[in-house]
Amino acid sequence: MTKIINQEEKKNPQGRKLAMTKEEIIALGVFKQIQGIKTKKSIYEIFSLPCSYKTLVVNINRFAFLILIIIKWLLSQNKKCSYPVKYTDSTDIPVCLNRKAYKHKVMKGIAQWSKTGKGWFYGLKLHLTADMKKNVLSLKLTSGNINDVNVFEELNKDLNGIFVCDAGYISKAMANRFNNSKRIIFVSPRANMKIISTKWQRLLMSTRMRVEIHFNVLKNFFGLITSLPRSVNGYLANYTYSLFAYLIK
Repeated sequence: MTKIINQEEKKNPQGRKLAMTKEEIIALGVFKQIQGIKTKKSIYEIFSLPCSYKTLVVNINRFAFLILIIIKWLLSQNKKCSYPVKYTDSTDIPVCLNRKAYKHKVMKGIAQWSKTGKGWFYGLKLHLTADMKKNVLSLKLTSGNINDVNVFEELNKDLNGIFVCDAGYISKAMANRFNNSKRIIFVSPRANMKIISTKWQRLLMSTRMRVEIHFNVLKNFFGLITSLPRSVNGYLANYTYSLFAYLIK
């Protein structure tokens, strides 16, 4: 991690020296998510920091791009030793309560209305692929109204194996493009669909809920969902630090 940060620092050597190192600032951002601390203000009050609160907020948001580089590297390492059986799914990330959506300005143009099995929400979607050993292999954030099928191929373009998905990924055209000698997709049928399946296929489908564990932990223990940031960078930084904290847990 330090090597990646130092490499980026050499690319942009200009500017006044920071009161805290990049590693310290990033560590505070990760600490916030791991400990389930709601706000950056709380972090500032917990530690006696040699900078202003505004400087802390700006720099935590600013260095989120370094975390993205590290996340990309971590995912690439997971892909090298991934289990053949994989799961792809998406989850809702509301940016505010539904009753406040029409007045919400910070994420306007990025967040969108969409509907899940739980009901309507206004926000983004997190698309994720993980294997049976719970290794996260691929991630993507999109607006809430993006169809899961439209993301699936890009999310898994460099992965092989057996992909198990829910009914939201039913698409004959996508399956025809995606399936080949190295990979195949199995999609859970809708309630009104009649299909013939083997005992092995039914057993495989019964394990699909394992992907939900990642979403539940991210939301309940790593602060993925928030409505407190006052800028787009603040929202995106929160998601980035949350995902990174989860990947290194």
